[in-house]
Parts: sequence; C-alpha cells; structure tokens
Amino acid sequence: MYAVIFRASVAQLDDEYSRLAQRLKTLAFEKYGCREFVSVTGGDEEIAISYWDTEQQIRDWKNDPEHRHAQAMGREKWYRSYSVEVCEVVRKR
Repeated sequence: MYAVIFRASVAQLDDEYSRLAQRLKTLAFEKYGCREFVSVTGGDEEIAISYWDTEQQIRDWKNDPEHRHAQAMGREKWYRSYSVEVCEVVRKR
C-alpha cells in the first residue's frame, strides 16, 4: 500500500475549488482505486493524505485530464506553494 501526502500553503480557495475537489475525490475512488482519502485545512495550510494499492494507480490518477486541470489551477490560483510525497506503507494497525 502507498500513501500520497499533499501539503499546501493556501492562497485563496473559492467555490470552483470546492466543486472540483469533490468531483476529483469521487473520481479517485471510482476510476482509480483510491482506498482512503482524508484532508484538513487550517488557517492557510492544507494537508491531504490518500491511500492506494499500487504506484501505477497513483501515476494514472496524477495524469487524469481533470486532475491535470486542477493541478494547473492550484499552481495559478489556489496555492502559494505545495509539495507531494509518495510513501510506501510498511505497517498499518
């Protein structure tokens, strides 16, 4: 199992962000096999962690056209900065 950790410094989130985030979450589960997704926003910081069975699922998700559009919007409008880490889960209780 793999975890993708997304951290961002928020510039400005709007209604378009909220709609797109919900759509992408549904797409991640239904089309790409995401196992779990949790996100928290506090102040101007956001963190989201998603869990996947394979690295290929993560790559496919990253390259989805709607997700690519969201990535571009994030860079241009919603986030001042962000980072993405892909980790292999070695133990889960």
